[in-house]
Amino acid sequence: MQDLIVQRPQGLYCPPGDFYIDPWRRVDRSVITHAHADHARIGHAHYLAATPGAGLLRARLGEGINLQTLDYGETITHNGVRISLHPAGHVLGSAQVRVEHQGRVWVASGDYRPTPAGAVPDRTCAPFEPVRCDTFITESTFGLPIYRWRPDHELFAEVNRWWADNAAAGRASVLCCYSLGKAQRLLGGVDPSIGPIVCHGAVEPLNRAYRAAGIDLPPTLAVDEVQDKADLRRALVLCPGQALSSPWMRRFGDISDAFASGWMQIRGWRRRMGHDRGFVISDHADWPGLLSAIGATGAQRVIVTHGSVPTLVRYLQEQGLQAEGFKTEYGGEGSGDDDQEAVASAAPAA
Repeated sequence: MQDLIVQRPQGLYCPPGDFYIDPWRRVDRSVITHAHADHARIGHAHYLAATPGAGLLRARLGEGINLQTLDYGETITHNGVRISLHPAGHVLGSAQVRVEHQGRVWVASGDYRPTPAGAVPDRTCAPFEPVRCDTFITESTFGLPIYRWRPDHELFAEVNRWWADNAAAGRASVLCCYSLGKAQRLLGGVDPSIGPIVCHGAVEPLNRAYRAAGIDLPPTLAVDEVQDKADLRRALVLCPGQALSSPWMRRFGDISDAFASGWMQIRGWRRRMGHDRGFVISDHADWPGLLSAIGATGAQRVIVTHGSVPTLVRYLQEQGLQAEGFKTEYGGEGSGDDDQEAVASAAPAA
């Protein structure tokens, strides 16, 4: 019996349903897991995505795209295939794609981040929900045992201390991050009482899409809206990494710069990037998160995509699962996922 999802040059394809999941070449029918540029590309004739992410997709791909939306858990049938979308916990509107046909169930995860046991879920997107299935297609961006995230409250406490110390010294705190997802997650966790928050022009339109979807973010300013230069010197500045070398940065005077990414777990990458600080904050599953998510699906077959594919495949095989890899054109955090903005040449291939 043919697999429900196979590899084609255009992307991951469902033969009985005649549609693609996050295709990287133009197709007639696409199901999109989330709005990051390596998963949601311009030019498809029809898009299907989760309702909360509609604003982001239109902001990135254009108002005129032919977009159909589904609420989480809602089911439609196309060519005899039942399709539903389920929260992935990655960014606003991120979804796992559940595909059911002739009694078989497959789930394609897209990018995801489970909430660790006892932790408070990220309030800027719906928390990850495991979906039972026969075959699970999982990402593996941080699919190595060295990647284990610390609790969010500890990480944001570090960011707030860094910002407060800089503000007291009259230095702007420039925190480089990806414009979609990471910036809004940071906004949801920092303490806005420390000072004003200034967002780059690549970030602010996405903030508006989050607010329009009902996500409560603290007030943010464009740099031109800051009237008092003293405020610029105590501000937290969220921007893509490429902004550091642009004329836009000169307005802030003396700065301390930092980078927020899961890659900051490795000290060598911190030194290579040359920032004053590195904060290990990621929107992807760490090693324990990957294993817990895979286990919760109950899948006996696991297909691993973008990231540390051989390591995760080998580990799963040792646990008695049928595991293999799919070759895709998705990036990881700071790769295609980040439009090459935040990490540029410093991030490893994912």
